[in-house]
Amino acid sequence: MDEQDRKTALRMIPYGIYVMTAVGEDNAIAGATVNWVTQTSFSPPLLALGVKADSGVYAAAKASGHFVLNILGKNQQGTAFAFFKPAVVEDGKLSGEEIGWASNGAPILKSAPAAVECRVVDVVEIGDHHTVVAEVTAAHVHSHPEGRPDDAVLAMKDLGEKVFYGG
Repeated sequence: MDEQDRKTALRMIPYGIYVMTAVGEDNAIAGATVNWVTQTSFSPPLLALGVKADSGVYAAAKASGHFVLNILGKNQQGTAFAFFKPAVVEDGKLSGEEIGWASNGAPILKSAPAAVECRVVDVVEIGDHHTVVAEVTAAHVHSHPEGRPDDAVLAMKDLGEKVFYGG
């Protein structure tokens, strides 16, 4: 396979930018930016997420069986960048972001336009990112978008090519 063709073809798949948050068995709060998410079922509402297998948020979600997917909006590049490194709780904020608490016990970013609470249904452990299949158990909309909801979401293209593709 031509390496450049592979990279180009895969880069044509659109990705939104999200922050996944969870609380682990040791009550440690974890959060990370994720960009591979898709809805796989309407009834029940299911999502599939690619989550880095060695990340704290993956371990926390797998252990607790729950997490929140915070949907970032346009102009939230700073929030996305803040969760590229391990989340830090300081002064009641998670990596500098004000939080509330979902009914499933995971943090919700108050600045995110929307968030969904999820229950882990299955995990496919293949590759460096495992696929987490989760049922949406609750939804929160903090600010209603004008126009199409998917046009209001921060996308990988909004972060700049060097961030994800290394140049």
